[in-house]
Amino acid sequence: MNETMICAVGNVATQPVYRELATGASVRFRLAATARYLDREKKEWTDGHTNFFTVWANRQLATNVSGSINVGDPVVVQGRLKIRSEVREGQPSWTSADIDAVAIGHDLARGTSAFRRTQRAETAGSDAPARPEPAWETPPPETEGRREAAETEDQREAVAVT
Repeated sequence: MNETMICAVGNVATQPVYRELATGASVRFRLAATARYLDREKKEWTDGHTNFFTVWANRQLATNVSGSINVGDPVVVQGRLKIRSEVREGQPSWTSADIDAVAIGHDLARGTSAFRRTQRAETAGSDAPARPEPAWETPPPETEGRREAAETEDQREAVAVT
């Protein structure tokens, strides 16, 4: 299925509204994305047109968004773009740009953020022992011999060349 995926960078314009539905958690908020450009005559940055999107998030993403973002926060939103147009009798027609979010995060180009992993509910089949995190700084013992052999081969090639 062809879907229009976009990445929008902007500020949270409305407080996220969280709802618990029959299908799971859902949250929505408005995102304001303003283009900025360098005005060469004034030699300063100027705000351009502001686009507003209604961002929808579901399930675990909705729960995490409701506890993480507030009005004014700079965010990056990735998701499926959906344009809706509607005509109601006796009212002017309107068009809405919605983003069905896949990922939402703070824009770290404009500030810092502290990540906290959410705790998942324990399942009955998770009796497996916890595995320790591998020590990425030191190579595993079985590759040490291969590295020494490669270094020795490189030294032999360097001597042969000179």
